[in-house]
Amino acid sequence: MHNTVRASTTMHLVVSSELSFRIVVDLDYDGADPFAVRFTFHLPGDEPVAWVFARELLVDGLGRPSGEGDVRIEPIGDDLAEAALLLRSPEGDALMHTAVPPLLAFLARTDRVVPMGQELAGDDLDQELAGILSATGPGNAG
Repeated sequence: MHNTVRASTTMHLVVSSELSFRIVVDLDYDGADPFAVRFTFHLPGDEPVAWVFARELLVDGLGRPSGEGDVRIEPIGDDLAEAALLLRSPEGDALMHTAVPPLLAFLARTDRVVPMGQELAGDDLDQELAGILSATGPGNAG
């Protein structure tokens, strides 16, 4: 059985330089999908919206601008205490500001489930190798 990590935090949905809303965001990590994290945003008056993206992107984005395309993360200020999360979709963009410590605590817990860089270690690697070997074993060679 794979371990999961769940946490909750608040972020600020930035509407303009003068207006933002606090929203609850659920953070989820499942060791069965070790490369991904899921953020579920609980928007006022709407159904929750979930975004799934690379755990490595979250790690990188807390220290330096990271990401291309739909998800971008970057630190705010010199002290790295806050980060900006920009989500892009056909319906529009959403800019979130968040404190970094809750995200670091979440990432530390995910690292105890599956250490960064070891996503394909152990049984997963054995299964990958077995699949490759069975596809190229005797009688399967071209």
